[in-house]
Amino acid sequence: MAYTPEILIVDDEPRMCDSLKILLGNEGYKTKTAHSGQQALECLVKHHIDLVLLDIVMPDMNGLEVMDLINKQKLDTLVIVITGHASVDSAVGSLRKGAYDYLRKPFEFDQLLKRVKNALDQKKLKKEYEIINGKLELSEKRYECLVNNSPDIICTLGLDGSFTYVNPAWERVLGHQTDEVIGKRFADFAGDNPHEDCLRLFRRLEEKYETIRDASCALIHKDGSARIFGLSAAPNLDSHGNVTGTVGALKDVTEQRKLETQLAQTQKIQAVGTLAGGIAHDFNNLLMGIQGRTSLMLLNISSDHPHFEHLKGIESIVESGASLTKQLLGFARGGKYEAKPTDLNDLIDNSAQMFGRTKKEIVIHTSYQKDIWTSEVDRGQIEQVMVNLFVNSWHAMPGGGRLYVQTKNVALQEEDVKPFGAEPGNYVKISVRDTGTGMDEATRSRVFEPFFTTKEMGRGTGLGLASAYGIIKNHAGIIAVDSKKGEGTTFDIYLPVSEKEIPEQPDLPVALMRGTESVLLVDDEDIIIEIGQEILEEMGYEVFLARSGKEAVQVYEKNKGKIDMVILDMIMPDMGGGEAYDKMKEIHPQVKVLLSSGYSVEGEASEILARGCDGFIQKPFSATQLSHTIRQVLSA
Repeated sequence: MAYTPEILIVDDEPRMCDSLKILLGNEGYKTKTAHSGQQALECLVKHHIDLVLLDIVMPDMNGLEVMDLINKQKLDTLVIVITGHASVDSAVGSLRKGAYDYLRKPFEFDQLLKRVKNALDQKKLKKEYEIINGKLELSEKRYECLVNNSPDIICTLGLDGSFTYVNPAWERVLGHQTDEVIGKRFADFAGDNPHEDCLRLFRRLEEKYETIRDASCALIHKDGSARIFGLSAAPNLDSHGNVTGTVGALKDVTEQRKLETQLAQTQKIQAVGTLAGGIAHDFNNLLMGIQGRTSLMLLNISSDHPHFEHLKGIESIVESGASLTKQLLGFARGGKYEAKPTDLNDLIDNSAQMFGRTKKEIVIHTSYQKDIWTSEVDRGQIEQVMVNLFVNSWHAMPGGGRLYVQTKNVALQEEDVKPFGAEPGNYVKISVRDTGTGMDEATRSRVFEPFFTTKEMGRGTGLGLASAYGIIKNHAGIIAVDSKKGEGTTFDIYLPVSEKEIPEQPDLPVALMRGTESVLLVDDEDIIIEIGQEILEEMGYEVFLARSGKEAVQVYEKNKGKIDMVILDMIMPDMGGGEAYDKMKEIHPQVKVLLSSGYSVEGEASEILARGCDGFIQKPFSATQLSHTIRQVLSA
């Protein structure tokens, strides 16, 4: 009587369990169900289960904990993880713990059935792995059936290192028919420039006939794409124990490696972002000191003073320094400064025209969609992204060339955004295409890495495209690149659509506004305290000082009847601005507070503003900007 595999369905949703039980039962499988991790473990101990369909999220323990207990008890059970809360972390985590496969809800039943069949075939193959390690004795017919139906590639090589047999999986996975493989060597399928480690591995197979376990190698599909395999091999012996060559098994791990690479790259960019955010914060404090002293001097001289233009030049340099911190904060959490509904056609056209005026050897062609959708962006940061892309194209066209800039309204589906971790919906697509030298695959795959550059020393930092990546990600968008050597490069940016209307642009403040109220200035940086006190007193305000959050609360409680408003730094070591604000609000619910930080208004600052804080000002700021913001807070 034929053996019927038994499948355990684990999901805290009874309807999901019942549906899968009916569907799998119709295919001839035995099934059991469990609605919690504990029920699943009890069932696994009592019954011989071949395969578990395991939900990640359950009320008593998550799926990864269940897998840990399966591994601990060494149960002969395969696991396919099924979840509606998929992420790169959960995918890689489950695969590392030994899951056979990973499936995201919602899914087609045919897709699930195919993976169930592959898993059960794999389990049968594992049980009878005499074809690899010589420990089991199988009949020729059984051997042929298992090998031919294996989802993994199984092959044999002769004493000269050439293939003498490959199972049908080779054609399914790599596209070559059997007669295109027999008689050739591994190196023939390793591409034009195979990795040296792969070549050494292939030579070991062809010359030494040694046992190899879980080695990694890359082979080229018939369509030219590369696939990554886990390779296990052993000497192939005849009935007399003589070595006749090698028998090997290749498991396609391409998608798994992509997930691991994507996770590693994301973690690397996040680490650099954290570092960049801290540097930018400290740098903005230094710029604030320079800007503050410059503002004080400008308050007391007229435009015909011999030093006036020099001082305005210093302010311009401070603005350039602040622009650099914006690049750094493009990596950091909350990298957006002032996100506003924007006409991207207008923004991009201005950037293209400005760039075109400085690079006459580049011919720019534009194509903008009429009635382009509105997107909520930080105008300065998106302009920075466009300039970075234009400069990148210019470097790729040293003798001149053509640059094509296009905008388009698009709707992206789940399958479009899934590789980028974005949400489906309406987007504005921005394309920048050049006719330059293009990039090979190795360069293209690293182009968004921080500090990666192909330019010679002194010609570039490698921050430009990495900054663009960080900015677009912080806008919940997508940035992708398509390039081939000698065929130019195309960057595609997708920014989510906003339903908000584009506001009218306010006039910039030009005159200093004064007052006679009292202000508590809170900052842990001495330079900010010193300069801030002088500027505020010059404006006519009485100034109280505090160098920490705790001291600010104490000073405010002691002088709450005298202090009209507080200028509060957000990041301080002992008590942050958020906690200090909450405590001062307990003392006086109508306290007026202006939040100040070297970070942007996004992230923690926006949370404090949502709790009732009266305003925000980004360091570095001029005396004129501060004077207008103070009056806005006091008059609100």
